[in-house]
Amino acid sequence: MARWIISSMGCRVALLYCSGIVATISPRRVGFVVSNRRLYRGRLSGRRYVLVSNKPLRIIAALAVLVGAILGMLAGAADLEAAGARATPPRVAQAKLAARHAAGFSKAEDVLAFISSYREEKPLQRVPDLVHAMSRLDMLREPEECGIYVGFLAGVIGESGDGAEKLVAAMFPMPPADQVILIKAIAYSQRADWRELMMRFIERMPARKGLIDRFLYRDGPRLEGLMSEQTGAFAVDVNWGLYFATGSAEPARRIISALAWTADRNNVEKLTIGSMAKWTLATNATRDKELRDIMKAEMNTQSADVRKPLAEVIEAAETFEVKRIRNDAMKAIDELKVKGPQSARDTVWWGQAGQTVLALGCVAASAMGQVEFGIPCVVGGALSSAALKYLGPQK
Repeated sequence: MARWIISSMGCRVALLYCSGIVATISPRRVGFVVSNRRLYRGRLSGRRYVLVSNKPLRIIAALAVLVGAILGMLAGAADLEAAGARATPPRVAQAKLAARHAAGFSKAEDVLAFISSYREEKPLQRVPDLVHAMSRLDMLREPEECGIYVGFLAGVIGESGDGAEKLVAAMFPMPPADQVILIKAIAYSQRADWRELMMRFIERMPARKGLIDRFLYRDGPRLEGLMSEQTGAFAVDVNWGLYFATGSAEPARRIISALAWTADRNNVEKLTIGSMAKWTLATNATRDKELRDIMKAEMNTQSADVRKPLAEVIEAAETFEVKRIRNDAMKAIDELKVKGPQSARDTVWWGQAGQTVLALGCVAASAMGQVEFGIPCVVGGALSSAALKYLGPQK
């Protein structure tokens, strides 16, 4: 501000100095034009004033002062603009940033549709915006129910090559509660340098140091070890996320391998996970020819306990009879729940296990326009009472 005032005064002084040396018009003298009547002390020429002097050095000096003053005023204006920008309230700046980052992701369905169609063109530059939108929409609040998001980010990071660090950095700032998703995504990315990549962001995630240390130095579960009775539902989600991000056959094969558990009538957890894999394979394959091709190829390599349910999945996908898969799965689960031990009939556990099925069903329904499922749609792991009732014993 001070610079602008001083420069303004300099302009006036320079102009007054010039006007003080005005003489008569002469073609042999140096002159210049000023359009300010108060400064005129020469002759009128139209609507402009021609100022001349027989002392050209004084005029040149005055012009130099004038030019310098004008440049100073321009610099002062830039300073004022920068000061105004610095004075912008932090909340306003953050709101503008959030709005810019979340452009195109105004609701959860937009996020799911992007994930489902990502592998067609793989717009990597939009993934940080996607992460900010998921955080803003509270889609990451329950890490154990966000396997599909973990898997999707893992697949994107795994394929980002030398740009992985820049990609991850663009996902910040990120609330500490949501950082669990990113940590697991890096760990499951299957990059050879995933440890080095995670270590570069330790200082930006101090609240999650314990989880980071677990993956780096202790017994953090690897991707290949997720398909178990305890974490199988989460593993199905993660592998679907990986498939949506990469289109690779490997995550689809891991889901297909879980079909062997559909024949287990002694372990309710395995039966549920196997049924979950079966239903989601059929649902997503109805509109995904590449997935159907992968499943058909696996018919030549999988064991007999996988080939039978896999053939049923392929048939259901090609005939759009997915509802039959769901009904058969629920019937088998209900039967085992009734006959099994009391510990296997815990209502809360069943609700949690079923969330994955519903969440993935919503991915397919939202992205592919299928509304014929007739089930409660659970997006982002938000289990409703209707969904819990849907997953409970049929009466």
